[in-house]
Amino acid sequence: MLVFSHADCLGHVTPPGHPERVERLAAVEAGLAGIVLARCDCPLADEAEVLRCHPAAYLARVKGAVPDQGWAQLDGDTFLAPGSFAAALRAVGGVCAAVDAVVAGEAGAAFVAARPPGHHAETARAMGFCLFGSVAVGVKRALDHHGLSRVAVVDFDVHHGNGTQDLLWQEERCLFASSHQMPLYPGTGGAEDRGAFGQMLNLPLRPGTGGAQMRAAYERAILPALADWRPELLIVSAGFDAHRDDPLAQLDWEAEDFRWLAARLWEVSGGRVVSALEGGYDLAALAESAGAYVGEMARREA
Repeated sequence: MLVFSHADCLGHVTPPGHPERVERLAAVEAGLAGIVLARCDCPLADEAEVLRCHPAAYLARVKGAVPDQGWAQLDGDTFLAPGSFAAALRAVGGVCAAVDAVVAGEAGAAFVAARPPGHHAETARAMGFCLFGSVAVGVKRALDHHGLSRVAVVDFDVHHGNGTQDLLWQEERCLFASSHQMPLYPGTGGAEDRGAFGQMLNLPLRPGTGGAQMRAAYERAILPALADWRPELLIVSAGFDAHRDDPLAQLDWEAEDFRWLAARLWEVSGGRVVSALEGGYDLAALAESAGAYVGEMARREA
């Protein structure tokens, strides 16, 4: 199994007390310790990759807002530091490189341990700690660069991936399936949100939903939809903030639930899956959950 990361992602420094902090990457690394993995650097994405999903004016606006020191604020909780633009391009580049590797058959599974996350970034709006829609860009690369005809996205972050949904709303070649707590930020992702071609499946979960209920919901709705779609590639927004210890939400999952998700998603993907880090803000829970998820993917591929 491949793991993509880069030291530039440590340059995205957020203000003191911000939950999406540099230390998250160290927590992920702690969770991956002892797992047999092949390490790769996230390449710096060409800006043309970002333009697969975002307009040039938005890219220029984000780039131009990067401060020489301190922070620039793009919305209530999304900040830019001097190293943030490079970090965001590494996150996009990591997903694109992981897509390239899995499509080429160099690996069956890849995990992108990069930040900032991406699934809240809408077409022309940074929000929810996110600058560019890395997973959506990866989808477009798989479809338009590699010529795939059916790609699927599963987003199990506790917050709805409104940005990925926005960026792929008109993309009939991609099934988007999301489980998320509702009510919760950003307030989107109702079951009625179906996409321009009925290719989106949102599975809202009530606060307090535990792992057993989550597993039953996946078996009832998301996994059959993926099986019917028969994706040539599965890309996963892997947020670990549905863990019971996470401070930003109220789902009650355990690390073993993320291990279960890895096993079932591997099976339904046919062994072609790219996962990208999204949320997860309790450092101990993030380490344990990421280790369980990546460890199961690695075990399945071995």
